Amino acid sequence: MIELDLFDPAPPFRFDGILDTRRTPKGMRVSRLPGWAQAQIVDPGFTWAAGVPSGARLVSVTDSTSVELDVQLLRLRFGDRDLAPAAFDLVVDGELRDVRYSNSGHVATYDGRDLSTMRLVRGDGDTIRFDGLGAGEKLLEVWLPHNASLDIRALRVDDGASVRIPEPDTRRRWVHYGSSISHCTEADRPTGVWPVVAARLADVDLMSFGLAGQAQLDQVVARTIRELPADIISLKVGINVVNGDTMRERTFVPAVHGFLDTIRDGHPSTPIAVITPIVCPAVEDHPGPTLSRPDGDIYVMDRAPELMTGSLTLSRIRELLAAVVVQRAGAGDENLHVMNGLDLFGASDVADLPDGLHPNAAGYQRMGERFYALAFSPDGVFAESARSSQPI
Repeated sequence: MIELDLFDPAPPFRFDGILDTRRTPKGMRVSRLPGWAQAQIVDPGFTWAAGVPSGARLVSVTDSTSVELDVQLLRLRFGDRDLAPAAFDLVVDGELRDVRYSNSGHVATYDGRDLSTMRLVRGDGDTIRFDGLGAGEKLLEVWLPHNASLDIRALRVDDGASVRIPEPDTRRRWVHYGSSISHCTEADRPTGVWPVVAARLADVDLMSFGLAGQAQLDQVVARTIRELPADIISLKVGINVVNGDTMRERTFVPAVHGFLDTIRDGHPSTPIAVITPIVCPAVEDHPGPTLSRPDGDIYVMDRAPELMTGSLTLSRIRELLAAVVVQRAGAGDENLHVMNGLDLFGASDVADLPDGLHPNAAGYQRMGERFYALAFSPDGVFAESARSSQPI
């Protein structure tokens, strides 16, 4: 096989859904946030989440019958919870063709939210190989892991194979922002991430900022979205604010307005859907923070009423988000919409919420299908002709 130059100034491949690549001692590290934004991050969990390429893919046109990637993976394990393998999906000419799993690489284990407890066990790199791809030129998409950050150390195709960068993607660009419930590390494969499910059904070009534990309305993300091309935008916010008890009502509402203001600076009329939280029984009517038991199940603790003023529950966040959208729509933002997250995953779905917080693979698949049906239908907010500002 022949090895391609990862740092070729005019490479015969591209990364869709990745905004930063940088040279490491042994290869290339990818991130979904640009370098300037990474420099403003102080939480190592945020850095890791941005470096996990959920919704991202390596794309090339080639007549090679096989492709190989040498990778160094880093997965996170919480306590004694089972650790899923990293997954790579292969899509050929739009058809999901194959999946490869890897249990290799580094593993960082931590307890609770205290990352100072993290213990790193180093592991070996791995080679991900897809073969039997058939003769003739085809569009290859290798969907990168949704549950591991990685360095790409090498990329190889058959000796003598032609390789070229695809034509620019002319489909509508969908930019999505959300929490671990958009990052979807619990999905069984990269194309099982719910925004990916919806994007493939709708045939749109996805840029996902599903950032596990990190949907805290950070301005670095709002400014990143502001600068990106986008035909449609969705923002799924609320659960991480409750998880960490990071905001009260006084700060949450202005933060939502500020996030929207920043995005609107670059996208004054782009359709935006604000998605309220899906069901999470522990914090529907009880404020966070959420805590995790050794088996991963979440729970909350009672606290003195004097400490509850302005605390946020999911039911209250849904009310506040709807009010923000109504207010802004009434002030003239005709392309701002609110979507009830309970329509994507509600009380009847809790059997697929094994830890009380995150859907399982079946739940994420269902969320993607439901979002597609609601948002991309002929009368949905992301329909080609949608201009209504009515909630859905």
